[in-house]
Amino acid sequence: MLSIDKNRPPAEWIADLRRRFPCETEIDRILTSKLNRRAGPGYSPVSLETLSNGVKALLQQELKEPFEVVEAKWLSGGASKVQMEFKLQWNEPGVGRTTTRMVLRMEPAESAVETSRLREFQLIKAFEGILPVPKAYWADAEGKYFPYPAIIYGFATGVTKPTGSVSNVSGTGINFGPALRPIIGAQFVDHMARMHTMDWRQADLSAFDVPALGTQAVEWQINWWERVWEEDSNEDIPLMRFAADWLRQNMPPVDRLSVVHGDYRSGNFLYTEHDNRITAWLDWELGHLGDRHEDLGYALNLVHAHKSEDGKTVLYNGFMPKEALFEAYEKASGLSVSPKIVDYYRVLSTYKLTAVCIGSTYRIARGGKSHQDVLLAWLIGAGYVIAEDLRRVLKEV
Repeated sequence: MLSIDKNRPPAEWIADLRRRFPCETEIDRILTSKLNRRAGPGYSPVSLETLSNGVKALLQQELKEPFEVVEAKWLSGGASKVQMEFKLQWNEPGVGRTTTRMVLRMEPAESAVETSRLREFQLIKAFEGILPVPKAYWADAEGKYFPYPAIIYGFATGVTKPTGSVSNVSGTGINFGPALRPIIGAQFVDHMARMHTMDWRQADLSAFDVPALGTQAVEWQINWWERVWEEDSNEDIPLMRFAADWLRQNMPPVDRLSVVHGDYRSGNFLYTEHDNRITAWLDWELGHLGDRHEDLGYALNLVHAHKSEDGKTVLYNGFMPKEALFEAYEKASGLSVSPKIVDYYRVLSTYKLTAVCIGSTYRIARGGKSHQDVLLAWLIGAGYVIAEDLRRVLKEV
């Protein structure tokens, strides 16, 4: 096997990856673009002034009346994107003259999860009025106005965890406590059910390919993440080759297409503490059309779980045991849950997380492509813990 310099990937190698791992059109475009620019410069700090000027340039094309962009500041949180909060003083259609808090969400030079801002924008728009999501305003899918592709959406109030509580990086291990647990947990399940039963055909999801019923959606997901592993990994881990082969040999047919969030977990929603109500679901960048069981399988990742006060019961996403999750979901959605299919997606989700944490975060940190070097280094270490979960889950199924 020829040695490939993945920091300067040759065109013929990129073409071979595209041939071996066919996936959705927009995903292929994003991953190919990532490789084509990988040999370029690393991440350079972007000033608030640069981003504010980008917002102004975009809005000069979008708005017909005068506006002002004020009070720009950095927004913390998130493992992969650059985020700026600002206020827009404008004449909002249907509202009138007002001041709106907004968030700019932009790629760095290379992201831990390389995804499409257009797809993220379309999904947020699709769920307005169905789920608590920020209001989506504009997308710069090609990076015409900003250094990299970006979206602008409304600022959402709330917290990811109870004030004073402790959790690990990126929302792992959040403990909501016995009093809050059933309140937020019920919303967690209800919102998942609403997402999976939404009629996605009525939404503008033009950046998404629609898979045929059967195994096409599953194969696209395997191809996506095996391709990411091939593109980014710096070592051969036999477990990853075994897992990819197992996933291909055991693909379950999809009986009903749903919108799948792809990163549905505690830490990716905000809630307000005065009424304990979820106010916004975030990070839709991994969303796609597929099997509802995928989000259920992802929700069972141990990295987002902890034990209850009895020291024995595992509470997934800090809310409830597996059986209770399945029962509540079936009641809320009217859809059946196959534990065997959920187990399949437990394997896929841990494979995906391992590819990101051991493969992509290493490659990005090594190339100096992100503003989150310290966090990426932490995630590399966490990746080996997740790889052990992958080994364990494969043994169980």
